[in-house]
Amino acid sequence: MAIALVLTVAGVVARAGLPPLIPREVLFGNPDKAKPRIAPNGQLLAYLAPVNGVLNVWVRTVGTEDDKPVTRGAERGIQRYFWAPNSSQILFIQDKDGDENSHLYSVDVSTQAVRDLTPIEGIRVKIVAVSRLVPDAILVGINDRDPAYHDVYRLDLASGRLDLVEKNEGNFLAFEADPSLKLRGALRLLPDGGMEHMTRDGIGSPWRRVIQWLPADVLNSGPLGFTADGKSLHVLSSSGSNTSELRRVDLATGVETTLASDQHVDVVDFLIDPLTIEVQAVALNRERLHWQVLDRSIKTDFRVLGRLRRGDFRVIDRDFADRTWIVSYTVDSAPTYYYAYDRSTREAKLLFSNRGALEGLRLAKMFPISYRARDGLLIHGYLTMPRGVKARRLPMVVVVHNGPWSRDSWGYDGVAQWLANRGYAVLQVNYRGSTGYGKAFLNAADRDWGGKMQDDLADGVRWAIEKGIADPKRVGILGDSYGGYATLVALSKTPDLYRCGVDMYGITNLVTFMENIPPTLKFAESLLWERVGHPVRDEVMLKERSPINHVDKIIKPLLIAQGANDSRVKKAESVKMVEALRRAGKTVEYVEYPDEGHGFTKPKNRLDFFARAEKFLSKHLGGRSED
Repeated sequence: MAIALVLTVAGVVARAGLPPLIPREVLFGNPDKAKPRIAPNGQLLAYLAPVNGVLNVWVRTVGTEDDKPVTRGAERGIQRYFWAPNSSQILFIQDKDGDENSHLYSVDVSTQAVRDLTPIEGIRVKIVAVSRLVPDAILVGINDRDPAYHDVYRLDLASGRLDLVEKNEGNFLAFEADPSLKLRGALRLLPDGGMEHMTRDGIGSPWRRVIQWLPADVLNSGPLGFTADGKSLHVLSSSGSNTSELRRVDLATGVETTLASDQHVDVVDFLIDPLTIEVQAVALNRERLHWQVLDRSIKTDFRVLGRLRRGDFRVIDRDFADRTWIVSYTVDSAPTYYYAYDRSTREAKLLFSNRGALEGLRLAKMFPISYRARDGLLIHGYLTMPRGVKARRLPMVVVVHNGPWSRDSWGYDGVAQWLANRGYAVLQVNYRGSTGYGKAFLNAADRDWGGKMQDDLADGVRWAIEKGIADPKRVGILGDSYGGYATLVALSKTPDLYRCGVDMYGITNLVTFMENIPPTLKFAESLLWERVGHPVRDEVMLKERSPINHVDKIIKPLLIAQGANDSRVKKAESVKMVEALRRAGKTVEYVEYPDEGHGFTKPKNRLDFFARAEKFLSKHLGGRSED
């Protein structure tokens, strides 16, 4: 969408003034209901909702309103859960206070009895495989022998017994099973940062390499799963192309057949038939999400869903008989809506929205934008404008996504809505290194943290200033993890461009960050060395790109927030940065949450942090603030 249209749309509502303040509780508190999942037998529906302020799993019988909670956790809300293939248990993964030492729990839907299925201290569990053909067991990975590598166990869902299936002696980072839960595939990173996919004919047979991806292909390539007959593998691959394509690989010959592709963007999502295990549709994330349907049998279904309501939809779950689909709709200026879609009647029933208090409010619109970076690279992003005021010389906040190997997308964004409601223009930049735009764009960020990646953000700010959108004296920057690092770099590299910054658990010292890779991420060392830099070979470059070494150049106020149990960006990183800033007489506020890790999960902590950030931004940029 051209920026002229953005300005026209935003300018139309200038007569009304900013809408009423949306309470932070509405934006950052627990959702009312979220993440519905249909039982494999299609008879029960589960979802997340609060119990005494903590997210728990609720269940209802399909077609009734007998909703009841089946878990009653009182400390940390459940974020990840799924139905066991037997339809009588729900499985969920949870850590303690954000330490990422996750266990797998089960709850019996009938008795509500909860069990820890992996009661081993200091481990991190992974789900390896679940199959409709094996309802009484699943495969899990447990790193109890070596924190960097997961051995594979068969978990009996009735008894909880764990039987070792595969000892990970090949330094594999992941395993894949066929539909009968036989381990047939394995993935391994190579010393040069590349990756290989191994397969075997059966248990005990030797592993052989079928696919090798070069380092340039690794971040947008990988396996999706075996076909029903076990003779082929579906993969996403950019080998020989710029964008990630859906391909089928013949395991006997290694021949690859392209099933879906786009010359501009990667395949980023897919829909797999639970009966045939064939890929039926793939998603391409351009300015908006676009589906490419491969299976003619679902074309009418997708046409019906596409017309149901405004927004981008995804089929997020389906029963084993493929009669009921659970569909989510993401909209930029409304909550997320969830529907149950009956394939036999092609009728959809609204289940709920995730935040009912948002319905009917004057939420801000999100507009796709693009501009040329100083070296000519085309950069994409999104601009969210406050309602009711002219899009002229507004205070602006740049919100930097984390990763950096991720991206911002069109749709409801709580942070963007919060800032726009307070009167700020919000710029979200998919800087080089962001995913979805092909490997050339992705790999342009290799060993470039704090370099051209940072210039892309600065060029976005200057673009907004030149268009007359942003007030050059009232621009702030905010981000978490890599986005926090980018915030710190922004205030040291371009101190005159920004008025203030908010850093959430951002990396401050690239040398110590690369020297202290957590044991659970040791398998990815070669990848990180290739993408970020080696702590010895690239030490000079990493020191130069580390904010801790440029404290003297930071002249604008900072707010820094940190989780005490963060295993990725250690608490010491932020503490040393704060101490250095204070020794140098700089303006810095610091808040630490003792029961959080890499991200703020508990509502009380989220609300506390955003209250502090709102007050900080209001003080330095002039936006509105809720008491």
